[in-house]
Amino acid sequence: MDLDVFVSAHRAEWDRLEALLRRQRRLSGAEADELVTLYQRAATHLSLIQSSAPDPQLTGRLSQLVARARSAVTGTRRASWRDVTRFLAHGFPAAVYKSRHWWVPTALLSTAVAALLGWWIGTHPEVQASIAAPSELRELTRPGGQYETYYSSHPAASFAAQVWTNNAWAAALCLILGVFLGLPVIWILFQNMLNLGIGFGLMSSAGRLDTFLGLVLPHGLLELTAVFVAAGTGLRLGWTLIDPGPRTRRTALAEEGRAAIGMAIGLALVLFVSGAIEGFVTPSGLPTWARITIGVVAELAFLAYVYVLGGRAARAGETGDVEAAERSATVPTAA
Repeated sequence: MDLDVFVSAHRAEWDRLEALLRRQRRLSGAEADELVTLYQRAATHLSLIQSSAPDPQLTGRLSQLVARARSAVTGTRRASWRDVTRFLAHGFPAAVYKSRHWWVPTALLSTAVAALLGWWIGTHPEVQASIAAPSELRELTRPGGQYETYYSSHPAASFAAQVWTNNAWAAALCLILGVFLGLPVIWILFQNMLNLGIGFGLMSSAGRLDTFLGLVLPHGLLELTAVFVAAGTGLRLGWTLIDPGPRTRRTALAEEGRAAIGMAIGLALVLFVSGAIEGFVTPSGLPTWARITIGVVAELAFLAYVYVLGGRAARAGETGDVEAAERSATVPTAA
């Protein structure tokens, strides 16, 4: 694209759009129609310049012009409870459903890694010795030891809040750092699986695997699912940089990034539930079967939410991105 020729050909339209935006009086019907038309053209011009001949000064001017025109055309929009309802009933579950081809394999592979690490640690005393001294290991795994008292070491409400904050932060990091080709996500996920494998291996070597599972499963099913969803989505975001498909890399990254931000909010709510279970149910005096049942019910409810509501919304065209009216204008691309 010859940028000078392009600017000469369209400068008059941009100037006219700016003049309409500066009008103090109410626009006539013809002027309002002209404003909409010029806004659409300017948005297309901006996309063309960004993709073909990026010029910082011109891009800045057109970005500001398009933003002002969009505000004039659509009016100021405020978030409402309708947006919250739409997000929870359609946007978030659809986004999780559409990314299932990433987070389901991530969950299966990660669980296998954790189980393998647990077996290796549990069957190799020399590995256990490298983790801690024998006296420390006995203190960790004995009845009433640190693995058990950990869940009741603080008041339930503050413990649940602390767990929720830590897990939400880990999930957000997986989603945000996915843009770095997914490499930090793999490291965060491995650290989580290593911690799980260590607990699994040490408690199994002490003959107390049933106690370990009774403590982990009530909250761990939902908590780990949320982490796997975040990690899978982060990996998908990283892959978008490598293979954006028919979209431009900028457009693909913007769409996937907006959906990932929405996922972070939704997963924070999911982790709030798992944190409440970990704070109030896991250390409770309920029988082991009752605590595990609560965890299984919470997990099945989340999966039904994703596969029923999310699947229906995804088939209806929902992607988890913001509504079409709020997205930046883009130039159509060939399939």
